[in-house]
Amino acid sequence: MKKSELKMSKTSVPVTRVHTLVIGSGAAGLNAAVQLRNQGIEDVLIVTEGLKMGTSINTGSDKQTYYKSAMCGNDLDAPLAMAKNFFTPGSMHGDLALIEAAVSARGFLNLVNLGVKFPQDAFGQFIGYKTDHDPAQRGTSVGPYTSRDMCRALIAEVKRRKIPVQEKTNVVSLLTTNNRACGALALNAKGELVAYAADNVVFAVGGPGGLYKTSVYPVVHTGAIGLALQAGATAQGLPEAQYGLASIKFRWNVSGTYMQVVPRFVSTDADGKSNPREFMRDYFPKVGKMNSMVFLKGYQWPFDSKKIVGGSSIVDILVYIETALNGRRVFLDFRENPEGFDFQGLEKEAFEYLENSKAFQKTPIARLQHMNPGAIALYKDHGIDITQEMLEVAVCAQHNNGGLAGNAWWESTNIKHLFPVGEVNGSHGVARPGGSALNSGQVGSIRAAEFIGNVYTESDLKMADFNKAAKAGIKEISGFLKRCGKSDAGWREVRAELQERMSRAGAHIRSLEGLKKAVKEAKAQVDALEEQGCKVENATQAVQALRNRQLCFAHWVYLAATLHHVKSGVGSRGSAMVRDPSGQRAHKQLAKDEWSFLPENEAFQDKVQETVVANGKIKNRWVKRRPIPESNLWFETAWADYRAGKIYK
Repeated sequence: MKKSELKMSKTSVPVTRVHTLVIGSGAAGLNAAVQLRNQGIEDVLIVTEGLKMGTSINTGSDKQTYYKSAMCGNDLDAPLAMAKNFFTPGSMHGDLALIEAAVSARGFLNLVNLGVKFPQDAFGQFIGYKTDHDPAQRGTSVGPYTSRDMCRALIAEVKRRKIPVQEKTNVVSLLTTNNRACGALALNAKGELVAYAADNVVFAVGGPGGLYKTSVYPVVHTGAIGLALQAGATAQGLPEAQYGLASIKFRWNVSGTYMQVVPRFVSTDADGKSNPREFMRDYFPKVGKMNSMVFLKGYQWPFDSKKIVGGSSIVDILVYIETALNGRRVFLDFRENPEGFDFQGLEKEAFEYLENSKAFQKTPIARLQHMNPGAIALYKDHGIDITQEMLEVAVCAQHNNGGLAGNAWWESTNIKHLFPVGEVNGSHGVARPGGSALNSGQVGSIRAAEFIGNVYTESDLKMADFNKAAKAGIKEISGFLKRCGKSDAGWREVRAELQERMSRAGAHIRSLEGLKKAVKEAKAQVDALEEQGCKVENATQAVQALRNRQLCFAHWVYLAATLHHVKSGVGSRGSAMVRDPSGQRAHKQLAKDEWSFLPENEAFQDKVQETVVANGKIKNRWVKRRPIPESNLWFETAWADYRAGKIYK
């Protein structure tokens, strides 16, 4: 690492020169740094808002799953079998599916060796269970905080290896030159601009948590995909995401036992107290049917367009109508059973689960205490006592299956030396097995490090090229912040506007007309923000204005990509419903004109949507997805190719 200064007419900006810059310190970014050292790259720097920030270390679920290849008993597995499970739901490239399967064991066992306590039996077998979209038993977990424990183990390894980390540093611009990444600009803890010149950039900034009003991403995580979109990086599958019920005071998925104990769903007026009612009762002929659908949300937590008619996803729609459209608030009440609750009225699956779990206690909270006491303690740890108060929920954005487009080594498909890893990489398609995102982050960071360590070992970035890109970026950012100093639009109001638009038009409930309107509004907000900036209270809050800039840009791109998705005729699939009067009625008691939806057009499963911004215009196109490759598995031939470095070409 080398230090210097970039002199400009009225100021100078400190520059740090490094071989590989890692932006972000979630599980994927941390692993990238460790794996780079394994590959012999010593000059590595992690730049981050903070080691305790971000989604990986601040999130979880009832039993947060890590999806890996099967490693116990008769659960026979092979990369090709696992790859087919990734590939089958649609819109995922086959080579990426095969890689995520093939490198799964390597990534998982690395975490085990670093001290993550994944459960095993007396014979060393890592026990598995089925997760959503999983035909095998590949899921495993260390409890509600699996990704947190992963981060803690990786942080310890980063410290042990003395890999430098710069915290309280917010990257605000991704720098490129001659179609390659060359570094970044950031604001330090004092709100001052600093620059990083890098031969390679590992972009590990997480998912787009800051884009939505109703979000289960931790409050401290906003994401920064907008920086790469502004730099012209190609994205893929942006409209493919996952949404589900979550608490909103403390952001947490209410999956698993939270639903299986069958709490009472209550809505109130906006004050959270007046006119309480069990709003879902009107939509079910029998209370047992309603309670069985609630129970199934534990298994089927993500909103799923295939489970709307006669399925558990009607629960998500009814909550959305009550909150987003009727302006009421929805709560889970664990203290009392739903009115008329009767175990005998439950459908067979729900009844037998509770019977086998010996969970016939009188109230939901008693059943939860019996089956999963940690679920109660978790909320208590965050100032919410669900034994004494109701828990407010909404349908929230949880994960983006799309993101930036990367090749088989997780390098950006159109910007060389840029490696998006973790959730910001759009490797997933329509649906993914639960927990496979954690697997993908570890696999992608291994692949990126391996490519850098075998192909991009030399420092070939010309500082003259970097200086030119950095000066242009500094001028652009300084001009924007100057406009912010004169703006009347508060940064909080600007962010609230874009978040409300995304949750209303670009989340799990979509329509052609709603998206057309939203895209126009989004572009107008982008233009207004660029022209006027937004007001901040002090210099250190300048990062909020710049964060708004990339978030606003990103939400415009996401909405435009989603509009293209709907206009193309893809229909309802994955975790999204496309409303259309000509489609199938969602429920007989919901208005047909408003609550009918288009079926999935399965022809699009064999395609992947790509999105890129060039010359101020958003371009979308469909490309045929790459099939699962047939590789030469003859050992002598494969060994020769490996020795010759042909696998990197």
